[in-house]
Amino acid sequence: MKKNLAVVVALVVGSLLTPLSHAADTVADVTDMQALRAAVKADKRAFVASTLKLTDAEAERFWPVYDLYQKSQMLADRRRTRAIVEVVGTDRPLTDPYARSVATELIAADELEIKARRTLQNRLMRALPPRKAARYLQLESKIRAVEAYEIAQALPLVR
Repeated sequence: MKKNLAVVVALVVGSLLTPLSHAADTVADVTDMQALRAAVKADKRAFVASTLKLTDAEAERFWPVYDLYQKSQMLADRRRTRAIVEVVGTDRPLTDPYARSVATELIAADELEIKARRTLQNRLMRALPPRKAARYLQLESKIRAVEAYEIAQALPLVR
């Protein structure tokens, strides 16, 4: 159980602490999920910039929206991580009331994420041309799916 906790915490923390500075100048094909994963781990912000190909005016409006969204996602990720660590990291039996509480926390984290995505969409549609806004929403969705897959792969089912 402790080994699983270490793996889950490492994956979750690693996805939360992915460097956001400028670096890689190659764009992976966003349909290749392994290439997407590698590009995001190397430098998510640079990957997004090279994928969207923003003009200077668009970039000036986009990056503050992007930064706010990333902060709100970190809050949802932290809440989810706390709930996961509670389940995997405890040696006590998972009672029905405790399981109900953990499930409620996981759903609350999902709701925070959905709320952040709605806010992101509204802000993006004002900041960017609709096609670029939709492209970023799709790209972010793929990035989140890769992160969710990594966590799901390492996380054991509740017994």
